[in-house]
Amino acid sequence: MPSHPPGPVSSAQTSRPPATRLERLRSSRVPRVLLVLVALGFLAHGLAGNWPGTTAAVSRLSWWSLGVCFVSVLVGLGFMLLAWREILKGLGSPLPLGVASRVMFVGQLGKYVPGGIWAFAAMIELARDHGAPPRRTFSATALGLVTSLGCALALAAATLSGQILREGWYLLALIPLIVVGLHPRVMTWGLNLALRIARKEPLDQTLSGAVMARAAGWTVIGWLVYGVHLWVLVGGMRPGGLSLYAVAAGAYALAWTTGILTVVVPAGIGVREGAMVIALAPVLDAPRALVVAVVSRVAFTLADVTWAALGVISHRLTRAPSDVPAGQAPVG
Repeated sequence: MPSHPPGPVSSAQTSRPPATRLERLRSSRVPRVLLVLVALGFLAHGLAGNWPGTTAAVSRLSWWSLGVCFVSVLVGLGFMLLAWREILKGLGSPLPLGVASRVMFVGQLGKYVPGGIWAFAAMIELARDHGAPPRRTFSATALGLVTSLGCALALAAATLSGQILREGWYLLALIPLIVVGLHPRVMTWGLNLALRIARKEPLDQTLSGAVMARAAGWTVIGWLVYGVHLWVLVGGMRPGGLSLYAVAAGAYALAWTTGILTVVVPAGIGVREGAMVIALAPVLDAPRALVVAVVSRVAFTLADVTWAALGVISHRLTRAPSDVPAGQAPVG
C-alpha cells in the first residue's frame, strides 16, 4: 500500500507550550511597578518622618556644598555600576550601560523595603528580561557587595584614628576573610554552594583574576569619590581643608559597612547615621556630625532615585529590537 506523505505540521505542534502562571507573572509589569511604588512609598515615608531635622540640617550648609555633595554621590554610584557590570560581563552576561543602569538602580530601590531580599529579587527579574540567568545576576550582585565591603573596610582602616579602629576591630577582622573569599577558586566554590542550596544551576563560567581586579579598581575609585561628598559637608561645618578628606572618607566607609551588616534595618537607616557620628568624633561634635549624617543620607536617597530614573529613560531611548522579550529569557 502506498504511503501517504505527511501532512503539514500545524501551528499548534510547533508553537511554544502555554506559559505557566509563574512565567506569566514574571512577564507582567504589574508586580514590578507595585514593587517600585512600595519602595518609593517607604522612601517617601522615611524622608517625611525626618523632614524637620532634614530641613534644619540643610539650612546650615551652603548651596555649593550641597551641590558638590550630590554630584559626588551620583558619580560614585556610577563607578559602582561599572564594577557590577564588569562582574556580570565576566560571568558571561554583558549588558549595555543603559540596560545595566536600569537593572541595578531600579532594582536597588528594593533596599528601602523591609526584608533585605527585595533588591536582589528585583535585579534578578529585571536582568532576566535581557538574557542574564538568575544565577549570574545573583552571583554578580553578591560579589559586587562583598568587593565593596572589602574596599570600604580597607579605606576605613587606612584613614581612621586608632581609637575608632579599636572600637570597630570586629569589622576590620573581616578584611582578610574577604580577601581570601574573593580568590577565584574560593569565590566560585562559595557561589556554587549557595546556588546549590537555592536549587539553582551552578555557574557555567569562572571569573578571572583580571575581571575581579578591574571590578575592585572601579569600586575603589567609587569609594574615593564617595569620600568627597562627606568631605564638603564636614568642611561646611568647620575649617580644615584637604586634611579633613581622609577622616571624612573613612567615616563614611565605616558607617556604610556598619549599616550594610545590619540587615534587619532597611538600607541601614539610623544605624549608619549613628556610626558616622562616632567616626566623625575627632573632627566634629555630635550635633554637627548628626547634621552631616542626615544630609548624607538624603543625598544618597535622592541619588538612588535619580539613577533609577536615568536608567529607565536610557533604556527606553536605546531599546533595540534584539532585546530578549520578557518571559523568554533563559531561566537558571
